[in-house]
Amino acid sequence: MKLCPKIILEGTRLTHKTDLAFALNEHARIVGPRRYRYHSPLVSAEWCAFTPYPWGRGLVNFEPEEEDLALETYRTWVRLFELQRHYSWIVDRFHFSTIAYQASRGRTYDFRWLEDRIGPLGFHVVLCTRRPATFWAARAERLLVSGKPSQYDELDLFVREQEALREIAARSALPVLDLDMSSGDLEAACNRIADWMSATGGLWCNEHAAADAAAESAAASAPDAVG
Repeated sequence: MKLCPKIILEGTRLTHKTDLAFALNEHARIVGPRRYRYHSPLVSAEWCAFTPYPWGRGLVNFEPEEEDLALETYRTWVRLFELQRHYSWIVDRFHFSTIAYQASRGRTYDFRWLEDRIGPLGFHVVLCTRRPATFWAARAERLLVSGKPSQYDELDLFVREQEALREIAARSALPVLDLDMSSGDLEAACNRIADWMSATGGLWCNEHAAADAAAESAAASAPDAVG
């Protein structure tokens, strides 16, 4: 059976999300054995594509006047996932991060519609976490390579965001694995995720449910008939 896992990696900063995303995208138990590197899709809500300068705004940290743009982008991603459902997708941050960030600014967003559409496609969420006492060591390591060290000044913010993400995960309709990444052991993390998704059936395409979801979405988006 074809491997086509769909994994959303969520978590605050310094939890190895991006490192894990790249590792998963080349791991034999996730995408199959390969004799050469291949361009499996890896996308991110952290892309600051709404502004023409570095460390700008995007799907997570958009301003109120960019709400329509952000929601239209989410709808576009969801539709693309539906259309390309027989393939693997690794997503580095998505709607959990948007909910958490926007809530910290006093704004509330309900993404049940999104989960209703990507759930039948087989999307699973891995919530990357770390023990609070380990953030300082992780910060010191990151500062050696960071292009913007100031973003790691307030570690308490990361601890609070981690707890907020856990609360969001508890309310989610999607399968969620809370994965402690304190050790930074990417191989162990990949195998833990593979074990979990193998047990849930998430490594393979859920063809009938995905087709039904896509058909319902297409019907809902069709223009009303005019008599």
